[in-house]
Amino acid sequence: MSPLKRYGKYLAALVVVGFVAYIAVSVIQLRAAGNDTEKPRVLTTFTVLADMAKNVAGKQADVSSLTKPGAEIHGYEPTPGDIARMQGADLVLDNGLGLEKWAEKLYQNVPDVPHVTLTEAITPINISEGPYKDKPNPHAWMSPANALKYVDAIAAALSDIDPAHTSEYEKNATAYKKRIEAVDTKLRIGLQELSASKRYLVSCEGAFTYLVKDYGLKELYLWPINADAQGTPQQIRNVVEVVKANDIAAVFCESTVSAKAQEQVAKETGAAFGGVFYVDSLSGKNGPTPTYLQLLEYNTDVFLKGVE
Repeated sequence: MSPLKRYGKYLAALVVVGFVAYIAVSVIQLRAAGNDTEKPRVLTTFTVLADMAKNVAGKQADVSSLTKPGAEIHGYEPTPGDIARMQGADLVLDNGLGLEKWAEKLYQNVPDVPHVTLTEAITPINISEGPYKDKPNPHAWMSPANALKYVDAIAAALSDIDPAHTSEYEKNATAYKKRIEAVDTKLRIGLQELSASKRYLVSCEGAFTYLVKDYGLKELYLWPINADAQGTPQQIRNVVEVVKANDIAAVFCESTVSAKAQEQVAKETGAAFGGVFYVDSLSGKNGPTPTYLQLLEYNTDVFLKGVE
């Protein structure tokens, strides 16, 4: 081989080696840049809050729920995996008002991860009876008017940990609040024409206190909160008497608890069992309430069909 050809091959080899080295350095630089710009990891205590937070976060943060769709939130039992997930989070969002007592143990294990309670700006309505009498009813998110305050609190919490994207969070929050207000208007129109006997919302848990106040309905339930005794003979008897006295057309229950006690009420009174509401949990993407707004609309549709 001539010296010229050998030199040409040598140059070609150098070019290949240099190109490979360039690619390797570029990959390392991209990975480093990716680490520097990693999205904040936000964890919520249950699925309803996760959906709200996703609408506010948009593409700027990764949001997930600690509990799965269908979970009963009041008596949830944390797992070691929950601690690990919380340790990997940049922010935890909870409801407060006594809903997630179980989360206190998790916070003790991850003291360096900030957590924000979303109901600080909400005036609570107290539970009127049972072991939790005079404690706040935690189901404030069932009121669309309160949901607007949740959204504001979420936007502020995200902006605190990620100030570079504050404008995006505020923009997303404004758009989402308009959607909540539109659903609020739809619900108000749908419920305003109900007659007196059809204005009773009869549920298993007293989870609709904030909602019935918004829309001028009347609340009747078997037990005040899922942490109480559920479906006792006395609870059933009390609801049966009111249903009969007011000729109430339908009774309902929630997706995360047994409906047997409420079905017994229906049997003893002749009222229809109108179906299942979603409150403490979304249904999952293949169910009827994969989002918070769909939860509000679905529950209203179930209620109106049940009492008509």
